[in-house]
Amino acid sequence: MSTPHNAAEPGAIAKTVLMPGDPLRAEFVAKTYLENPVCFNTVRNMLGFTGTYRGKPVSVMGSGMGMPSIGIYSYELFHFYGVDRILRIGTAGGIADGVQLRDVIVGVGACTDSNYAAQYRLPGTFAPIASFRLAEKAVQAARRLGVPVKAGNVLSSDLFYGDDEGSLAAWKKMGVLAVEMESAALYMNAARAGKEALCLLTISDCPLRGESLPAAERQTTFTQMMEIALETAE
Repeated sequence: MSTPHNAAEPGAIAKTVLMPGDPLRAEFVAKTYLENPVCFNTVRNMLGFTGTYRGKPVSVMGSGMGMPSIGIYSYELFHFYGVDRILRIGTAGGIADGVQLRDVIVGVGACTDSNYAAQYRLPGTFAPIASFRLAEKAVQAARRLGVPVKAGNVLSSDLFYGDDEGSLAAWKKMGVLAVEMESAALYMNAARAGKEALCLLTISDCPLRGESLPAAERQTTFTQMMEIALETAE
């Protein structure tokens, strides 16, 4: 069945979906790595494609920016299209001292300043975490590919332009590796649906040090992260 945000027909989406924020990055992954990719969605220009990678059916679809956006798309994939696992492949800002531009991060957990979890009416604070099985597979794939990765906590923030200039430094002192805007919502949706999720992130900027990469490079050159995700897909 189609939804207000996804025109895919039943069976058009694979059990594993790679999900970058940028739909053009989804198109790049599909046309660069997938065999016989077929576009299943163009609604709101949130491009989605299904093909095969080394004989395995794999889909890739944009999520948009922020937790409300990935919350919609991942919910629909999990609940309406029978998707079992989503691997977010996105960009992040490095916070920790040892994190450099182009580093690949495995987001084991996702702190957040969002109120996304309030909908579940839990009697406490929920800790959004990745699927350990997928994280383990991703780390093993990275080792086979010779790509060093850092695994740990990330921050999923609702704010890109925040008013508190000291907020990132506060998260840094708690050992948070990087900041992005989607992982926590994806992990919560996966937990609620009984599905699996993992976020693989490439460092595109280090805001505390004033370092950044150009937008065009973010879109097309983070191939190590993409290849780790494809090798993790099943």
